[in-house]
Amino acid sequence: MRHLPEGELNLVLARHAVDRDYLSRSRPDLFDELWQNPLTRVLAMYEGQVLLLETEGRVQPALRLLEVDAVPSAQLRVYLGKSVDASANEPAQTPVVLAVLSKNAADLVEPDSAKWHNLRKSGAGLSDRDAGLFTQALALANWHDTHKHCPSCGTPSVVEQGGWVRRCFKDDQETYPRTDPAIIVAIVDAQDRILLGSQGVWEQNRWSILAGFVEPGESLGAAVIREMFEESGLVVEDPQYLGSQAWPFPYSLMLGFSARVSDSSPSMVADGIEIEKLRWFSREELGAAAHEMLLPNRISIARAIIERWYGEKLVSATETGA
Repeated sequence: MRHLPEGELNLVLARHAVDRDYLSRSRPDLFDELWQNPLTRVLAMYEGQVLLLETEGRVQPALRLLEVDAVPSAQLRVYLGKSVDASANEPAQTPVVLAVLSKNAADLVEPDSAKWHNLRKSGAGLSDRDAGLFTQALALANWHDTHKHCPSCGTPSVVEQGGWVRRCFKDDQETYPRTDPAIIVAIVDAQDRILLGSQGVWEQNRWSILAGFVEPGESLGAAVIREMFEESGLVVEDPQYLGSQAWPFPYSLMLGFSARVSDSSPSMVADGIEIEKLRWFSREELGAAAHEMLLPNRISIARAIIERWYGEKLVSATETGA
């Protein structure tokens, strides 16, 4: 399995400019110390959404970080770390805490629901620091939401270590945030065409490359070969690693690959379960049809891999609203 430099892909959610300051998580009075620090800022989150800065009524591509007194209560707090560089609004080394809010608390912070923004729509324009913070915060919030009980005995667990550990009340077992690895693959054939698929639950004319989760005890290369065969009926070979980025929906790590169809591969056939339609595209065909197609969002690694194969940026119906 050959490796290609990650820099060849424009991976929006792989950007970061935060020192996670992991050694501070073990301090017993961490949040008391943070709340006494006038530099500390809070990233408020409600139902996976955050606030963005506004200037003269116009939304800016920057997180709206709040002073600690502006967030009176939270269902969950997680210490995210310190910003590496100064921004237009905060100095370097600004500590940032995630605060997951209830509806009542969110209404107190910002009652206008239209001012809460999600990562899929707003992530692409954020700075390295803000894209990294939003991605990290959302993955952690999603993990805590689904891991409130001990996996061994079912007893409710308590949040510790600055929000990075959950400990069982009954047996003291510690549980750490998990990341689910998934592979996503650009399959190309002997004519250098790319294979795109469409799921039955998607809107009409939405297309992407194929993906799947890595199974226990499986290498990444083996996962590429297995998943591509399961979804397309094609035998692929020579998987090449392209890059990776977090995908916090809920808490995955997407590992991008390209692979070639084997000369001995049977004909392609959609599995009919996850993938409903499959189609080969040449560069000319995709360039001509892209404006009518719903391609993956610009924050996704799928879009970056497709455009890497194509050779330049594409404009799809996702951007034009067609």
